Amino acid sequence: MARFQEAGGKVSWTGLLVLVHFSYLLVGATIFQILEREAESNNRNHFQLEKLNFLANYTCLDGPALEKFVQVILDAWEKGVNPSGNSTNPSNWDFSSSFFFAGTVVTTIGYGNLSPSTVSGQVFCVFYALCGIPLNLVFLNQLGKCLTIHLGRLERGMLSLVPHKAVEVLAVGLFVASGSLLFLVIPPLLFSYVEDWSYGEGFYYAFITLSTIGFGDYVVGTDPDKHYITVYRSLAGVWIIFALAWLALVLSIGAKLMESAIVLTRPGLRRPPGGVEDGSSGKLEEELGQRA
Repeated sequence: MARFQEAGGKVSWTGLLVLVHFSYLLVGATIFQILEREAESNNRNHFQLEKLNFLANYTCLDGPALEKFVQVILDAWEKGVNPSGNSTNPSNWDFSSSFFFAGTVVTTIGYGNLSPSTVSGQVFCVFYALCGIPLNLVFLNQLGKCLTIHLGRLERGMLSLVPHKAVEVLAVGLFVASGSLLFLVIPPLLFSYVEDWSYGEGFYYAFITLSTIGFGDYVVGTDPDKHYITVYRSLAGVWIIFALAWLALVLSIGAKLMESAIVLTRPGLRRPPGGVEDGSSGKLEEELGQRA
């Protein structure tokens, strides 16, 4: 178990992380409950009121018949069929949409708005994910190494011009800023234009997607009233792949900065040589560091 050494003894790094992690979860749960519970209650009451008004306007229907129709709509939605519109709605399984779906499988985003409905499709999805997820991890890892190399070249180039320690921080900041512009700022502008979302909704979709949370409340290319270009969802899938590699590197840098900040805020707190107590784990970290 990794530990920090302090003058008065040892502080477990793993224990500290467990405490911070679960405290963060508890705070998040409390805030989400405060923000969303009342809205959920209002939406539920509004839906029940709409059902009562519908029954009052269409007396030929009774409550059980309406509930059965609502269940039909829910079943259609769970199977990826948009209940609005008609049978001429664009297919969810054309090549572009299928390419987008394949990308959400191997990246483990899983929006939840579309899934295989046939037994053969479900079986294939299992084996496809078993092979595709490790392949995607290797691919993202290699992309991350390439980005790290370019970041190192940027730092060396800037240091050759201005030999100062602050230039390294500036280089990292420039890398994060340019990536944010390319993957998090510009794409929401395009999504908001094509999907008629607000910029905030577009940014929300981009972040939820790239963080692989994938709620499925916002998904590109699913409005039946719009006519998308053929490769729209395929291009979105390519954006997801490359943006994930950039975001993974940024999160890695952020994690290292947080770890360094903990050490800096506690002058007497430091890791033992190698960062871990177990020798084999230390060698593994050293080997990974040399490869990076």
